[in-house]
Parts: sequence; structure tokens; C-alpha cells
Amino acid sequence: MNINWEELSSDERLEEMFRAWLSPEGVEFVSPEAEEAYEQRITRVRDALQLRVPDRVPYIPLYGLFPAHYAGMTVEEVMYDYDKAHQAWKKTVLALDPDLYVNISIAYSALVFELIGYKQIKVPGKQLADPKATYQFIEDEYMRADEYDEFIADPTDFMLRRYYPRAFSELEPLQKLLPLRTGMWTCWFDLLAPFGDPQVAEALDSLVRAGQELVKWYRAIGKFDKEMQGLGYPNMLGCLTFAPFDLIGDSLRGTRGIMLDMLRIPDKLLEALEKMTPFAIEIGIRGARAARNPMALIPLHKGAAGFMSDEQFRTFYWATLKELILALDEAGVIPYVYTEGDYTPRLEYLVDVPKGKVLYHFETVDIYKAKELLGDVACISGNVPLSSLQTGTAQQVKDYVKELIDVVGKGGGLMVDAAAGFDDVPPENVKAMGDATKEYGVY
Repeated sequence: MNINWEELSSDERLEEMFRAWLSPEGVEFVSPEAEEAYEQRITRVRDALQLRVPDRVPYIPLYGLFPAHYAGMTVEEVMYDYDKAHQAWKKTVLALDPDLYVNISIAYSALVFELIGYKQIKVPGKQLADPKATYQFIEDEYMRADEYDEFIADPTDFMLRRYYPRAFSELEPLQKLLPLRTGMWTCWFDLLAPFGDPQVAEALDSLVRAGQELVKWYRAIGKFDKEMQGLGYPNMLGCLTFAPFDLIGDSLRGTRGIMLDMLRIPDKLLEALEKMTPFAIEIGIRGARAARNPMALIPLHKGAAGFMSDEQFRTFYWATLKELILALDEAGVIPYVYTEGDYTPRLEYLVDVPKGKVLYHFETVDIYKAKELLGDVACISGNVPLSSLQTGTAQQVKDYVKELIDVVGKGGGLMVDAAAGFDDVPPENVKAMGDATKEYGVY
């Protein structure tokens, strides 16, 4: 989009983002009816987001690896074979008929992981014995508690020479590099010398091969998106960004490490969070604009009740998360705040955002209280229990969705989704969730 964003107000920026979303680049609709359905779905979602009453409650199932199971494939297959992922996800979208779809990027590319030796995800059929299992994220302390000063002084250098060598086995030789900031005048002689090391050269070659594979994966995602959009389905997500606390906790310190840091070195943690916030903002804005889609997913991994006290949440988690939300809104990007765990005690904080500009997804919450506090502030999604989808009957799922629509959908401001991403659950229960939305959710 050739737009001078700086000259626009936040409302004008959002309008431009919606305009781009309505006009997917390079997409040919299969029929006038598909194009009409595409526009109708975005209008429906936009009305719900902006707290107007849509024609119907939108259905936006943000599933996990459910498509692989639904198509009779293993998770290992869809992580290695992009064509099979395409087939599985297409079959799922057409069967569920959602208002917004999730693309194949959620399956990741195991080939890219292998080429750089990524340690933080265990792949089914490889590091995990069962090829049908869900991949697992493995935390570790890739930054020690005594390295905060080094990280804060130069995050880019720390990522290149500390984090990448520790988190990617094929990139371990990058620890031999010198800080790029030292390469002034003839000092670049010293800077270049490590690149002559055979191990460093091999690590760089791994990056090149992984990048080439990543291009193939991106092309596969683009091909899938064009086909689904051509059939009349808008893509749910423009990009992914994270709460600054989670950026440090997930990638660098691990849950145990960052929880101890709140107690032992709070000032260093706060300084690091402040340093990370502009990066989280940049990731969200750049990603949404590149995708021509205003929805920026922010999964909240560590802010739920039980992880930290109310005071800790306010000080360490919410302060920078709110800054991220406000910055995305100012840029015309919609924060899709995907809470994980119990957020009932956090509702008093979540109300402090621009009205009609945020989508809150809930896994576990007092839904009546959420509607009471957020009903005129933000759109709500989620809360259909995974226990019902996994072990309940189709009628029980329908009954829960109907109650959700009666309570939260009154006057608008609701989109139906499961409490969390789901994998191997009975397809008839997932279908019931969508059917109930379309049957009971008409205004």
C-alpha cells in the first residue's frame, strides 16, 4: 500500500486497513457470489468489532491443528508437506464455513526448523514419537539473569551472538562473531575475520538454505490464501505480535526465570520490558500493513490469574501490553488480544482501551462479568469450553453457544470461537458450534 501513514489520523489509518482487507491483492473471485460473500463476512466482523449490531454473530474458529486430524493426516505430514497442509486446511474451511479462516501458517514448516536446528519446538514423528501429536514448545533460559545489561545495551547484538547460537544448534558458531557496532573505520577488518571461519561459514549457509525453504513455505501460504479468498473467505490474521513480558519470558528467560526476575531483579526486568515494547509495536504494525489485514493477534501466555499477583500484573505485564494495544490502535491496527487462562481478575484493566477498537478472546472468564464490564468497550470472543468440544455432545455445544449469544451477543459485540485452539476433537462438535452460531446468532 503506497500510503503516507503519517499524514492520516488513527481512524483514517484503520479505514485504509479495512479498505485493503476488502480488496485482497492478486485474488480472483470464483464468482460474483463469492465476492459478495467475502464483503459480507468482513462487514459482519467489522460491525461486531465496532460494537454495532451485525446481521449475525460472526463465527471465527481459531483452531490449532484440527485440520490435520479432520483430513485424516498426521501432524508430521502437514508440517513437512505444504501441499498436504493446503488440502487439509481447505477441506476444513469449506466444511466449517467460517466468517474468517485460519491459514496453514499455524502448522509451521518443520523443514525450516531442521535446517537451522531450532530447539524450542519438538516436531511430531521426530523429537516426539507420535506423528499425530501436537508439536510442543520447549522453554529454556537462553538469556541468563546476569545478562540483562548486555541485552538492554544492544538487543540486536545479543540476539545475533547469544540467543541464536543457543536456540538454534546450526547457528552456534555465530557466537564467534564480534559486535557489529565495533566495525567503524578499519576496525571492520577484525569484524570480518570470523566470517572466514569454516564453522561460521557453515552456519551462514544454514541460514541461506533455511531462508530458501522459508520462501517456499511463504509461497505455499500465499497460494492457499488466494484460493480461500477467491472462494469468498477473508483471512483472519494479518500478523502476530506479543506482549513484551511474553517476548522475554517465552524466548529468553523462560517462565521460571522471568517469574524469579520479578522478585530478584525487578528494575532490570522493567528496563528490558521498556526496551522490548517498541519492537513488539513494530512487529505488529509492519506485519499487518504487509498483509493488508488489520487484525494483529496478541496471544497472552503469562498474564493469567495464578501466574502473578494483581500488583505484578499491573506493573510488569499490563503497563507495556497497554502501550502495545494503544500504539497498534493509533496505527489503524486492531489488537486481537487472545487471553489464555483465567482473566476474570484482570477485567478491570482490560476496560482501559479505546472503545470499539479491540477484540478480546477469553479462554476462562466469568462471561457475565466480562459482558457487564466490556460490553460497551470491546468485542468478545471465545469461551466455548474445550471440554465440551472434546467430550460433550453436539447438543451440549449448541446449548452453550446459544447461552453465549443470549448473554454476550445482546446488542452486538460477540464473535463465537472455542476457548482455545483445538486439535483432535470430534468434528461433529465443531460443526455444532458453527451451526448454532448461524441458527441462533441472527439479529
